[in-house]
Amino acid sequence: MELDIIQNKIFEIRGYKVLFDFDLAKMYGVKTKVLKQTIKRNLKRFPSDFMFELVDDEWNELVTNCDQLPATIKHSYINPMAFTEQGVAMLSSVLKSDIAIDVNISIMRAFVRIRELTFGYTELNQKIENFMKEANMQFSEIYQVLTELTEQNKKEKPRRPVGYLASRNE
Repeated sequence: MELDIIQNKIFEIRGYKVLFDFDLAKMYGVKTKVLKQTIKRNLKRFPSDFMFELVDDEWNELVTNCDQLPATIKHSYINPMAFTEQGVAMLSSVLKSDIAIDVNISIMRAFVRIRELTFGYTELNQKIENFMKEANMQFSEIYQVLTELTEQNKKEKPRRPVGYLASRNE
């Protein structure tokens, strides 16, 4: 499975990067109902930091703000389950088909790729912040020098003009 396709299905909810049960079911080649039944039979393997069900407000906000969700899912009265990276890894121990293994490897690679991109973004953000601090210090120094020069000009006596002066009577 292509990493880009998987990455586009990863959302951030409650501070976690998650995949939804309906997307996972499609990737694994099973029905969502079957995936949920399997999870319920193995609920001890899925603590709340591995998997959680969205509350109505979260789901409604996601449906309102996200164009990527399938139309059939948007109007579902059952809120989806969200699986963190660890929850997806745990799914591989519950779903034991060859497809599940291959899909799971692809999903793990997608999560790693997103983490790498996030790290690069954080690093770039830090560099920009440092640049802004340095630039502000330099502008502050320039402003201070200009202020001092202005004050010096005010303190100096007016100079007499040099050169030929035409008389004002003419």
